[in-house]
Amino acid sequence: MQEEQLISGLRAKDKQTVDYLYEKYSRALFAVISRVIKDRDIAEEVFHDAFVKIIRKIDSYDESKGRLYTWMANVCRNAAIDKTRSKEFSKSSKTNTIDNYVYGLEGRSGTVEAVDGIGVKELITTLNEEQRFVVECIYFKGYTHSEISEEYEIPLGTVKSRIRAAIGVLKKNINKI
Repeated sequence: MQEEQLISGLRAKDKQTVDYLYEKYSRALFAVISRVIKDRDIAEEVFHDAFVKIIRKIDSYDESKGRLYTWMANVCRNAAIDKTRSKEFSKSSKTNTIDNYVYGLEGRSGTVEAVDGIGVKELITTLNEEQRFVVECIYFKGYTHSEISEEYEIPLGTVKSRIRAAIGVLKKNINKI
């Protein structure tokens, strides 16, 4: 099928044209998304949404600006990028808590004893509750300062101040352990 026929068939909402488009382009378009999103399940979800968007938004395609495939690839790439910027995606991409990580290694290498041996738990108990909270979020759960500010509705300046104060307390107390 020629590109002009494909475009006119899509604009006419012809089922055979949509089937042809899927058969000929789905692998290439999925590959565009997979370069941005490594998780296959999420990439498939984004591909489905992007493919539906291509069908629905075909009237916004302008032949004078480029080829159909280029436009479709951009729709897919932008959908993948949008997904990576979503709160849902960033929450699912957080690192495991330190407890999950440490206890996961415990059976294999006895790491728990080594972590306890360096006094991390004792050192963190020297912080006040607010300082301990931000330290745990940033260093053990993988949050950024901005994410803590947004998710827990704490002003960004306050988050940064608490971290600075916590670092000062930890520096003073590290030699006591």
